[in-house]
Amino acid sequence: MEKPSKNNNSFLKKRILSFKYAFTGIFVSVKSQCNLKIHIIAAIIAIILGFILKISNQEWLIISIVIGGVITAEMFNTTIEAIVDIISPEYSENAKKAKDISAGAVLILAIVAVVVGIIIFVPKIILVINQ
Repeated sequence: MEKPSKNNNSFLKKRILSFKYAFTGIFVSVKSQCNLKIHIIAAIIAIILGFILKISNQEWLIISIVIGGVITAEMFNTTIEAIVDIISPEYSENAKKAKDISAGAVLILAIVAVVVGIIIFVPKIILVINQ
């Protein structure tokens, strides 16, 4: 058996570090962003409801995509805001515009997530109530 080369070890170390940095980014985002905490609480509620109401595989797929999308959008929004603050530390109409548009994108996705939740969960909740 051939001994791994230094380049292979370096490649593996870089991959492991990239995951470490990614998990650090998630941790920092959750710790520092109030809106992200709210999205995560909503996601946990949706997951619990999904188990209680026994949603289908297709519904799980949709809920998972929406949850991932909202959390990712919030993290991108945080990144955009941080970059704008670095580039434009003083007040700027363009900086405000970039931040507002980024926040608006998260809001649109969050509204879509609520609509998806209503479409998937409300009929099932009504069935449970009517039993």
